[in-house]
Amino acid sequence: MESLSKMVMTTKTLSGISMIKLNRSEMRNSLNPQMIAELISAFQTAIDDPEVHMIQLCGDGKIFCAGADMNWMKSMADFSFDENVADATHLAALFEIIDGCPKPTLAVVQGGAYGGGVGLVAACDVVVAVESALFCLSEVRMGIIPAVISPYLLQAIGERQTRRFTLTGERFDAQEAKRIGLVHYVVPESELESSVLSVTDNILKGSPQAQFAAKKLFKELKLIAATKDRRCLTTTAIAQARSSQDGQEGLQAFLTKREPKWCKL
Repeated sequence: MESLSKMVMTTKTLSGISMIKLNRSEMRNSLNPQMIAELISAFQTAIDDPEVHMIQLCGDGKIFCAGADMNWMKSMADFSFDENVADATHLAALFEIIDGCPKPTLAVVQGGAYGGGVGLVAACDVVVAVESALFCLSEVRMGIIPAVISPYLLQAIGERQTRRFTLTGERFDAQEAKRIGLVHYVVPESELESSVLSVTDNILKGSPQAQFAAKKLFKELKLIAATKDRRCLTTTAIAQARSSQDGQEGLQAFLTKREPKWCKL
């Protein structure tokens, strides 16, 4: 087994699967700058390796990914606007490399996915989740918005459902995630391994060149409507939200476990 560090673990199987595991179970596999950098590196390594046919993303422990790390969130409270833009740009690069990966990607959701964790799920090609998995976009309850992951939410579940779950911040289960298109397969925990093997086998039966060509076509079709301006728009939006009065209030309320006092429009 190769290890980029304790935060991300990678293995490569003889059949050509690069398995990338979030390895911070004690922190609910929450994202911080170091983990983000390691995930980008892991995906780039797999993309560059001609022996890798597909990439599988999973999380260690009971939670797939709880979103942003608490200590990272605390540090954001003191960020300037420009620092927030730079920080969000680094995060955007992670979702861009997953979404733009020329090889098939499979997310295995063995537990909760929240905030940025939902973004990881939305950016992958195929998703298998256990029946007990829960999902949530709770950013508005902290005075911010899921700006950086919004392009991937829109392409995965559409504008209508993205509006619903972004504005309500409500939790939804795996069956609802499947109904709206975020998840493709929902299975009992006891059948997760066999189900992942079955989906993986189907992917591996495909021609790598054909799969590459198909993903290239999809990317080119999407680029007709989207440009680099999208990154500027989303990173600026989250920087503005984090720096706003409600963004600061929501973060402090979340960290101190109290009800926020929102401003009026």
